[in-house]
Amino acid sequence: MVKPKRVGLIGAGAIGTVLAEAIQRELVTCDELVIYDTDLQRAQNLKNKLQFPVKIVDSIDTLITQKPKVVIEAASQQAITEYFDKLLAANLDIIVMSTGALLNIGTGSPKVHFPPGAIGGLDALSSAALAGINEITLTTRKPPKALGKDNTEETVIYEGYAKEAAQRFPKEMNVAATLALTVKPAKVKVQVISDPKVKRNTHDINIKWCYGEMHLQFANDPHPDNPHTSALAAWSAIKLLKTLLET
Repeated sequence: MVKPKRVGLIGAGAIGTVLAEAIQRELVTCDELVIYDTDLQRAQNLKNKLQFPVKIVDSIDTLITQKPKVVIEAASQQAITEYFDKLLAANLDIIVMSTGALLNIGTGSPKVHFPPGAIGGLDALSSAALAGINEITLTTRKPPKALGKDNTEETVIYEGYAKEAAQRFPKEMNVAATLALTVKPAKVKVQVISDPKVKRNTHDINIKWCYGEMHLQFANDPHPDNPHTSALAAWSAIKLLKTLLET
């Protein structure tokens, strides 16, 4: 008997909605979606939009009993920190969107996965990291609204390193955390700019490594329902989910 392919979803917000809609469009093969959100009404609202089997649960423990093949965290750093040990103990594959939490938890288990999010080129960066990265910098430029600001002139609101950037901006700077996880032990220097002249979230990554240089730039539209994140972040999770379900 073939086991049903269930997917667990933690968080029924903007990213969770894009994931669920991709399943509905059959871009991802899934027999049932199991949703947990601390806001049960938000979970119910998402279920009401969908026309395929969806189950809402009221706890992580109940979600685990449904034995999903993959669980996607699309909620917050706090959520993955709180539920991580239980999910890992249940031997579930976990896709982590709030990668800032992994800077403290770690990624040692082969069951822990994180998508590229709003950037790409991680294969090249991880290869360079094996050889040795001399310097890596990330300059992120976003509209003020995406950073919870209302400045009318270009303003540098943070300069430092990736771990602190992800802590200070837990919703907006998962890119910094993803880079840091990819290029360890190199430290990622980060500059965050609130710029009223831009309409897209832009990430400029510059790398100097022992055999050359790399320059990567990404300019992504903010998600229409959540300006703190880029639409590409959700689609990168969909691609990773599709891969895991097909293995």
